Amino acid sequence: MGYNKPSSLRFAIVAGTGAFFTAVFFSFFSEVVLPKLQILILSFLFLLLVIVTGIVFDMIGVATAVADEKPFHAKATKKLQGASHAILIVRNADKVATFCNDVVGDICGTVSGALGAAIIFQIVAGRLSLNKFESLLSMVMTGIVAAVTVGGKAAGKRTALNDSEQIVFAVGTVLAKIEAVIGLRLLTGNRKGREKRR
Repeated sequence: MGYNKPSSLRFAIVAGTGAFFTAVFFSFFSEVVLPKLQILILSFLFLLLVIVTGIVFDMIGVATAVADEKPFHAKATKKLQGASHAILIVRNADKVATFCNDVVGDICGTVSGALGAAIIFQIVAGRLSLNKFESLLSMVMTGIVAAVTVGGKAAGKRTALNDSEQIVFAVGTVLAKIEAVIGLRLLTGNRKGREKRR
């Protein structure tokens, strides 16, 4: 199946622009807001949230790339909620994978690094005895963030490869529920039949 060049270029521009502003916002939050709050546990929780978000979206991107469209047609025939969304996700696998793995993944990687630095700043701030260990603490924090991120993504990829259909269908169901609540279509494309709501 060939690519629609204008559509692909437009998507690349929109994705890049969205990634820029999202990264700027989260970087500002992690480097300016969190250090001023001086709530260390909040910084750790936000760091964990960012890492987990990156892992989950990486898993979704991989699952989308390897999923087969055919199983979802049977679900769509039964008018199960999320089935038609899952079909559209697979049909737009390149865009979904780019958004999940590159846009969200790269932003989470950048923000987690900034958060790690902010946490070190919070730890050593006002503690002269720890200033000389700041470089060591920074290296340890970088190692921890990298280990958790890489390890989590490795486990996520294995899950995505083994359970791609379940993951894509779950994402489709979530999107269908969100659309039902907000009254707007998040995915565009041809949809056959109406889905029953659970």
